[in-house]
Amino acid sequence: MNLSDQAIGAVMMVLQKSLMEQSDIVPALKEFEFKNSENGLMIMNPTIVKFGLEDLPDVQTENDASV
Repeated sequence: MNLSDQAIGAVMMVLQKSLMEQSDIVPALKEFEFKNSENGLMIMNPTIVKFGLEDLPDVQTENDASV
């Protein structure tokens, strides 16, 4: 068996989330539910990473710039 592109993306997302939150990746990996497909193993419950503009560093945009 091998991982589908979707499953590889899901693993990368859970890694990114654990890095952002500085948390352990193992519990999230253990929660994954797999399904076999023609393209390889798929993850049926991938991790969702959410962040809003308030989470981004202050960046001055062109519209905000004073001339």
